[in-house]
Amino acid sequence: MIKVAIIGAENVGKSTLMNALIGGKVSEVEDLPGTTKGGIIRRRFGKLKIPKGMKNPPYGGGADEFVLIDTAGLFDPERELRGGKVLSEEKFREIINEITSADIIIHMVDATVGLHRGGMEKLHHMLKFRYEKPIIVVINKIDLVPRERVEELREIIKKRLEQEPIALSLVTYEGFNELLERIAYMAQYV
Repeated sequence: MIKVAIIGAENVGKSTLMNALIGGKVSEVEDLPGTTKGGIIRRRFGKLKIPKGMKNPPYGGGADEFVLIDTAGLFDPERELRGGKVLSEEKFREIINEITSADIIIHMVDATVGLHRGGMEKLHHMLKFRYEKPIIVVINKIDLVPRERVEELREIIKKRLEQEPIALSLVTYEGFNELLERIAYMAQYV
């Protein structure tokens, strides 16, 4: 069983991504920030849907069970530069413990907001270097910004997080198969 935690600031699209990965409505989705309040809202078991065109998919095409963890937004992008935690210290620690027990982390960045120096960037580096977690960085909501903005964010993330992000739209599903392939690839090594 492979545990995948989805992290990101408030209203970045974590619950929408979880629903897309599972292929059904599991988590509440609203335009309002803080829909997934109270910490870890959903844990969902399922088989990862491997794209048909993927060469040599692991586990014979997705036969391994995955646990997807949808977390509350840990930081408010509006207040992120000031530390901006949106949860109580107890709930915050509970989510961090859940995240650090995951095998793979999906770090979502909102294309309309960008990557702020602050809580999410610090958390990313802590997970990557202290806990040695494999992290997939996703720039979500690319359908809402010009292509130049996506490329600008891609360069910022490559420089500051030292990762090649996946540009994703959960409206048009651009980048979705690439994300599935990256999860499946990383799952081979956990």
